[in-house]
Amino acid sequence: MSRRSWLIALLGLTLLRLLAAAFLPPAPDEAYYWVWGRALAPGYYDHPPMVALWTALGSLLAGDTPLGLRLLGPLGVAVASVLLARAGDLLFPGRQVGPWGAALLNATLLFGAGSVLMTPDTPLLVFWCAAIWALAKLRASGEGRWWLAFGLLAGCALLSKYTAVLLGAGVLIWLLVEPGMRSWFGRWQLWAGGALALLVFTPVILWNASHGWASFAKQGGRAGSAGTGSSWRYLAELIGGQAGLATPIVFLLCIAGTAAACSAWYRRRDANAGLLAALTLPAAALFVWQATGSRVQGNWPAILYPTACLAAAACLGTRWLRWRRPAVALGLGLTVLVLVQAAFAPLPLPRRSDPTLARLAGWAELAEEAERARRGAGAAFLAAEEYGLASELALHLSGVPVIAVGDRWDLFDLPAPVPGEQGLLLRSLRRDGPPLWPGAEAVGEVVRSRKGIPAEGYRLYRVVVPAGPGPDMVVLPQRR
Repeated sequence: MSRRSWLIALLGLTLLRLLAAAFLPPAPDEAYYWVWGRALAPGYYDHPPMVALWTALGSLLAGDTPLGLRLLGPLGVAVASVLLARAGDLLFPGRQVGPWGAALLNATLLFGAGSVLMTPDTPLLVFWCAAIWALAKLRASGEGRWWLAFGLLAGCALLSKYTAVLLGAGVLIWLLVEPGMRSWFGRWQLWAGGALALLVFTPVILWNASHGWASFAKQGGRAGSAGTGSSWRYLAELIGGQAGLATPIVFLLCIAGTAAACSAWYRRRDANAGLLAALTLPAAALFVWQATGSRVQGNWPAILYPTACLAAAACLGTRWLRWRRPAVALGLGLTVLVLVQAAFAPLPLPRRSDPTLARLAGWAELAEEAERARRGAGAAFLAAEEYGLASELALHLSGVPVIAVGDRWDLFDLPAPVPGEQGLLLRSLRRDGPPLWPGAEAVGEVVRSRKGIPAEGYRLYRVVVPAGPGPDMVVLPQRR
């Protein structure tokens, strides 16, 4: 693969992602992060603030549109691909490891299609790849100043998602196990890099300290938590889910490449292969351990693939490497199919067979139907208990007050509604139990759908903002 052809392919893929970002309707979580971007803070209940910063900047440049919400995702992933390719070339010069490793990563659905959507994983993967590049520059040059670059990028990864702590853990393991790297413990640059990462992350620590450690408790409570299913079921879901999200051939190449990197580190004392192994294997073992007791969400292991793809390109023999082209072709083909189905739905699949219908379809039409119902009822506002539904209503409706209900909203600096005002509450038919809103009176139902295929039904309730104590309620920002 020539450098020129690789760059042309990356440019074409980036343009495809930007096109898909403009056409795909925002998912509920993306609308939720849009609210974050309109209420910027050093931390949030769910994640650190980087996704809010990216969403706010994209919306500033391209408006409160699907492309605006996602603009920095495809652009950032393109930069990350170039940096990862450069890292591979620095660690294994003259072998085209970098372009092939980056190509394999872009062929995964997690990176290829997932980067179209704006989630915390998108900036996390961008800064993760950039941090790998800084480590590769360190190895190639031997200059300690690259520890400062690594610390800055690792800190930005921590500002994206807490799983970035595994990046520092992997590097620490590598420094301890690799004899040639232990001397760095006696040099100030390593410690300065760690201090810089901590300094970048300090606003999140301070925010948590002033909010009852809410975000740390939520995310930290997931580690080792017990589920209701069997260990074998969770492990099967983890393996099957990763084989699908990474695409099958890339998944097998990554497993084989990581094993080969471990072997090269142990048998030949290849420190660069050891770096890839240290950044992949311990985190993978943690996710497998988690799956012995509870479900591992499909996007969590995404951080494994940058180094696993480099290992597949660098450490496998000729018989394995002949699968690189089919792996990339299959992955990119599946990516295009997923994006086309999500944007245009040429296949009339039901909800259970089409996750794009369940997550992406019909939100604008639902908001319009809810707005017609609000006007018909003479109500002052719309409201929702589900954070994603409330965020979708606020994103799609201009000039209509939307009230969000639930305890997660008490951590936001957003205005409270006016007591005594009447409105309409939308609530998914999938939710059990009565509404949180006291005195809610059912008045009808609406359905979210795409091309006549139902995605989800909602019940409408007539509600009044209580004058006294009640559930946490805030008025969401309005679309500009």
